[in-house]
Amino acid sequence: MHGQSIEMILNISIIGAGNVAYHLVKALCKQAEVHLVQLYSRGETPKDFEHFPVERVHDFSLLRSVDICILAVKDDAIAEVSRQLPFSGGLVVHTSGNTPMEAIDPKHRRGVFYPLQSFSIGSSVDFKQIPICLEAEHKSDMESLLKPLAGLLSSKIYELNGYQRRMLHVAAVFANNFTNHLIALSEDICKENHIPFEILQPLISGTFERLEHLAPMKAQTGPARRNDTQTISEHLGLLSGERRKIYEIITDSIIKTYEREKL
Repeated sequence: MHGQSIEMILNISIIGAGNVAYHLVKALCKQAEVHLVQLYSRGETPKDFEHFPVERVHDFSLLRSVDICILAVKDDAIAEVSRQLPFSGGLVVHTSGNTPMEAIDPKHRRGVFYPLQSFSIGSSVDFKQIPICLEAEHKSDMESLLKPLAGLLSSKIYELNGYQRRMLHVAAVFANNFTNHLIALSEDICKENHIPFEILQPLISGTFERLEHLAPMKAQTGPARRNDTQTISEHLGLLSGERRKIYEIITDSIIKTYEREKL
């Protein structure tokens, strides 16, 4: 899905000064079609934001009405922050994958602008490659504001309803957070046994490169995929505690998945 063209300057403010806010400010400052009006943070704005040409404010009463106000705040702060905004009737969106659009105070026109990526201030990201998932209370806001804004930043734009977005967030936790945790466990095993972790790096890279042209179900390998009970038993004998539990749970899941495929 592609964004719509913009025939006007979009006036935008961002609430928040965390990782998502940083990367949004950085990307929006580069867009000629965007006027970044204000950046609100509760306390002193982090130094990483100082070089951006945007007015920084720390008092809700100083916020001005804009075309789109983006709430890049923690999920549990969305409702309260939206209630405290000193204007109403404008488009206010949050950036959360797991929070319903309806968490935003109904005095605003409501929407969601969810970039699906793990952000950290120290890293650089190519926004053109980041999927942006959109939802809007009013179709006119989707067509005239959210799609045009998303189209400036990314070539990957998706309209999802609230349930779809929350399930996507669950899928992302499996694909990103859980995967990273498993790799961290593998690094611990290497360290404890004086094995250079770099030996695993090509295998890890290759795993994700394969998924660019092969479905995950087709890409699965390993003892559980082969139902190699002898190797599995030997591995379990080398493990204890939480690692053994995790190995057993994932092995069982893989075996059952491919048993169902045979039916």
